[in-house]
Amino acid sequence: MIFQPEFETLPPEELRSLQTERLKKLVHYVYERVPFYRESFDAAGVKPDDIQTIEDLQKLPFTTKQDMRDAYPFKMFAVPMEDVRRIHCSSGTTGTATVVGYTERDLQVWGECFGRFITSADCGKGSIVQVAYGYGLFTGGLGAHAGAEAVGAICLPMSSGNTKRQVQLMHDFGTDVLACTPSYALLIADTAIEMGYNPAKDFKIKAGILGAEPCSEGMRRDIERKLGIQVHDIYGLSEIMGPGVACECECQNGLHVCEDHFIMEIVNPETFEPVPDGEWGELVITTLSKECSPLVRYRTRDITRIIPGECKCGRTFRRIDRIAGRTDDMMILRGVNVFPSQIEEVMMSFPEIAAQYQLILTRRGPLDHVELQVEPVPDFPFDEIRRLEQLKRDLGAALKSNLQIKVDVKIVEPKTIARSEGKAKRIIDLR
Repeated sequence: MIFQPEFETLPPEELRSLQTERLKKLVHYVYERVPFYRESFDAAGVKPDDIQTIEDLQKLPFTTKQDMRDAYPFKMFAVPMEDVRRIHCSSGTTGTATVVGYTERDLQVWGECFGRFITSADCGKGSIVQVAYGYGLFTGGLGAHAGAEAVGAICLPMSSGNTKRQVQLMHDFGTDVLACTPSYALLIADTAIEMGYNPAKDFKIKAGILGAEPCSEGMRRDIERKLGIQVHDIYGLSEIMGPGVACECECQNGLHVCEDHFIMEIVNPETFEPVPDGEWGELVITTLSKECSPLVRYRTRDITRIIPGECKCGRTFRRIDRIAGRTDDMMILRGVNVFPSQIEEVMMSFPEIAAQYQLILTRRGPLDHVELQVEPVPDFPFDEIRRLEQLKRDLGAALKSNLQIKVDVKIVEPKTIARSEGKAKRIIDLR
């Protein structure tokens, strides 16, 4: 199903015209209302009237997370405080928090964008959406909540945690779609099985809208098999809006970007020059309709690509590939660039290995040392030392072959690695 066909199926030329019109208004809007952008544009020697086409966007400087931190708390707001209806912000654990505000219209757009993807999961009026993202300053819970209400669905605002109750209500209430992080969806599935359920048969649930952290194809298949659902990868970030910027449709062949509200660029993360469709680079987003916290050419640091061609679903919004990693999450190990998702992809190719893992990074002299802790699946004979050692060698060899680095594999007992009821902590860097 398509929620807003008047936008989601716009002919490409009409969509481009809409984007151009909104972009021209945006640059005037931020220049007049946000001192940061007036100073930034002036320093680059660009005036709002210089932006007449989408290609002209490249004349403008980038906006970074540090720019938002420097503007703490409200210097990036483009409206007076009496027009602000909600504020979200990052945790600030790695520095000053980034603060984002929303007007009433911003919240409406957010709900509509997320709602588009609930509809693409074949859910709508009467469907029960169980929201197991955290509520609060984190944007996940309230974004999914607004999306459910926008399409007339029934919202079950569970938030994260209390996993056995999540399972019980999912069964008793007949939840149709689960919205949470991939790692928490997997924990919910495993908990349901431990409680004696076969979710694929005993539950009504048919879809998962999962985001806020990377999910390898192997983990996706594991979640789909255990819950008997189709997983839709959803993308967003608090600085831009929250979850709902892009999402997979039923075809699971890339994430449709809500291009009526966002312009996406893919640039080389070293030269910052645009790359052709199909090539990987850093995603840069410009908001076209945000009133309170508009952003121009925001560097997301997420690595992806634009998937060429049309989607069979009928939506004309272009698609980005699933996020391969972040430029600031990339690990440089003995001179080799490695993303955690690459390690997870290799790991999940082994049916004997469960999806839970942790990477422990330390130094041994001048060299990096990488230990990958994994668990076998519950029915693996953990006490058969020979099989265990062979599995360890095979996984280590596969990692070496695929990533060109040596990883020490440690297979720990099932249920040893801590589970997360939110975002999983995959990397422990002790270097």
